[in-house]
Amino acid sequence: MSNIALLERPTARAPHLRPVPRLAETVAPAAPAVPADLPATRSPRGFALYVGLDEIKAAEAGVSLPLLVDALRRTLAELAPGAETHATVALAPHGSGGRDLDVVRLALQEPGAVARAKAATEDEEKDEDYGVTVDISRKRVLIDGESAAFTYKEFELLQYLVLREGRTIERSELVDALWQSPDDETPGERTIDVHVRRLRAKLGRYEDIVRTVRGVGYRFDRHADVVIRYGHGTPSPDRF
Repeated sequence: MSNIALLERPTARAPHLRPVPRLAETVAPAAPAVPADLPATRSPRGFALYVGLDEIKAAEAGVSLPLLVDALRRTLAELAPGAETHATVALAPHGSGGRDLDVVRLALQEPGAVARAKAATEDEEKDEDYGVTVDISRKRVLIDGESAAFTYKEFELLQYLVLREGRTIERSELVDALWQSPDDETPGERTIDVHVRRLRAKLGRYEDIVRTVRGVGYRFDRHADVVIRYGHGTPSPDRF
């Protein structure tokens, strides 16, 4: 079945819908009362539909963003030929945390999304003055408000443990998960201990947030001194 066929106007009325009255039978709804001293200066002129969908998810569904835009425009032209349309693709940095829809709204500067992002940023700045902040979306670690000089691999190691809070991670799993690139020199399981030791050294007085489970591996448990930032919106999917 083609994508176009899915967008054709249905020929049969759904049983749960009531028939639409003819124009002569239609009674216009009463307009909302407006105080005499407050003239009606605004009225609806259209709408914006935000769609949270990246190119990978679109391809998995067998479509593309241009195809969806074209299909929606053709459907709108059929339903309301006089409507004007304008489509804008939202561009956001790779790895932006949060739901796709929230990222799209923020990238397109939707006022409500901008206000929430600003409030969230102000709250973050208040919390970052003390303890450890693991900022997943920005790929950084703050210790008592100061940026810690973590290497890429050290951050990936800490992030892997943090996103699997409460679960003991075996050394072999860490190797398989974090050294997948052909360019990486795959370490032995005991080499992981060296990486963890360096990680703890940079955490300073908060080194105990990464716990050793003797004979098994490492784990991160919820800690009062640790704040985790996933970006605006809901936690990033890689948390699960």
